[in-house]
Amino acid sequence: MASPENNVINLRPEAPMVEPERPCWAVYEHWVCNEKGRKLRPGVYWHSFKRAAAEQDDTEGDTGDRPITDEWIASPVTVIARTTNSDDGSEGRLLRLVTESGIKEWIIAMEVFGGSGEDARRALFGMGVIIALKKRGTFMEYLLDQRPAEMFATTSRPGWHESGAFVLPGRTIGSDKVRYQASNKAQVLFSRRGELAQWQTEVAAKCTGNPVLTLAIGCSLAGPLLSLVGVLGGGVHLVGDSSSGKSLAQLIGSSVWGDPGVFAASWDMTKGGLEIEASSRNDTILPLDEIKRADPKRVQEMAYSLANGQGKGTMTREREGRAKLSWRLLTLSSGERSLSEHAAISGNPAHAGAELRMVDVNAGTRTHRAFDELHGLEGADFHRQLTVAVSAHHGHLGPAFVEKLLENDDRPGLLEDFAGIRASFTEDNAQAGRVADRFAVIALAGEMAIAYGLLPWEPGSALTDCRLLYGEWLSRVGSGNAEDRQILAGILDFIDRHGSSRFSDVDDTTPDTKVFNRAGYWELVGNNRLYLFNKPALIEAAHGYGLTRIIKALESASVLARRDHERKTKNYRLPGGGQARLYVIDPDVMEREGGGV
Repeated sequence: MASPENNVINLRPEAPMVEPERPCWAVYEHWVCNEKGRKLRPGVYWHSFKRAAAEQDDTEGDTGDRPITDEWIASPVTVIARTTNSDDGSEGRLLRLVTESGIKEWIIAMEVFGGSGEDARRALFGMGVIIALKKRGTFMEYLLDQRPAEMFATTSRPGWHESGAFVLPGRTIGSDKVRYQASNKAQVLFSRRGELAQWQTEVAAKCTGNPVLTLAIGCSLAGPLLSLVGVLGGGVHLVGDSSSGKSLAQLIGSSVWGDPGVFAASWDMTKGGLEIEASSRNDTILPLDEIKRADPKRVQEMAYSLANGQGKGTMTREREGRAKLSWRLLTLSSGERSLSEHAAISGNPAHAGAELRMVDVNAGTRTHRAFDELHGLEGADFHRQLTVAVSAHHGHLGPAFVEKLLENDDRPGLLEDFAGIRASFTEDNAQAGRVADRFAVIALAGEMAIAYGLLPWEPGSALTDCRLLYGEWLSRVGSGNAEDRQILAGILDFIDRHGSSRFSDVDDTTPDTKVFNRAGYWELVGNNRLYLFNKPALIEAAHGYGLTRIIKALESASVLARRDHERKTKNYRLPGGGQARLYVIDPDVMEREGGGV
């Protein structure tokens, strides 16, 4: 039989006792007892007094004191800090939520207190917070009454923050005073699953010997480096037939930061939607699958926008300017057609600038289509194993890379390393130099991850792969100015399409009445046919360029075969009488100069 002393001990409440200075708010994350010994479950409380003795609860007992009341408002929600958004200066409150599924953080914008707060309460319910239905207004009063001394910075954009921290949803690397502030229904892009070590063994190790796959990982890791080494955004476009392995490369690149099935995006969206997707992945990577889904009329404009990192300004109904979305990242695109080929479907010629901002990479005619090394597996098995692996293990490498980057904190050394790698990429003009910058920063990211012990690759292998792919691109496009090549290609294409229908022999004594919408004439010199363009046709052939720019390209390629003294043209007598000054073009020279690329 238990002793009286033991009985006394057992009757004592297990919950600690609290003595709030009534009236006041209080938050308890565990069971407590009030001054009267009454147990209070976890939650937000309003501790006060009853208005009249007649309303006294019999369970309180009549001690002669003023009757007390403890109103349960909600499950535990603590206002732990004031917040200021670095993007627009708006304020909020950082909340700590204790729910059945665990402890969470959420930032509530102060502007919600200007209305009913219904949307904010709905979001809290969605995260597991319980609010007494008859105390919804009281709950908002509680939040508004809190005056925490702590001040945090917030941002609605992932990536580098002005404080020097790297912000991700649910995690900030390099600071405990900065938080990511998401909208209520934002998709969770940056998630983690499995283990980094397993990803290294099952994914990264099998990427060795496969330049397209190592490029995908390098693209993902290069995002945080772009602003640090002064390289502009842009992208690479994996070109290959359907089911060649392009999508696997994008899944692997996506797995650096999150769940590949969620993190990867598609070209099938509006330009405004693309801007939102890019901003939500700032300082990381934007994978875009299947360029054939993009609007051919807008695809080049979208490529420019992605590289330039600036969205289009819009206005509210009150005619106030909304803040433009901005970002800096690399895009990992894919498709069966190149960007220029897809744009041509709409009848628009490809702009050299757009092609340079989304550089084509061969991912279809390598040793095993997109792959060079299958590590002893069949192609289908190789693809399947990596697909399963990135689904089970993802979201670790990117944050781990940033952690190492901040630990070292050597900006001068980083710039020196980039300069050393960049020097190994040769170029003969500023345009190729911009592409070389992109491949160099991708190579730098890969080599840094190897040095950090994050990638199980041989030192120098990431650089070798990037130089190989850059060299393949350079050999395809040739040397010289990209706009020059595009102008020459346009004129050659014009000759191929209209050489027999809009041109006729200039030495024919009788005019050719079958030629409509004449573009000029042709002249036979030995076995070589020269094409004599009139001015409107030359501008039509090099669509999108002015006459001065066209002549500059023709002179640079030395394809103006005949001219009068200092003029760019030669005067000809025309069949049927009259004369005209025409631009004399040798298509054979143009072919040799790269116009046929």
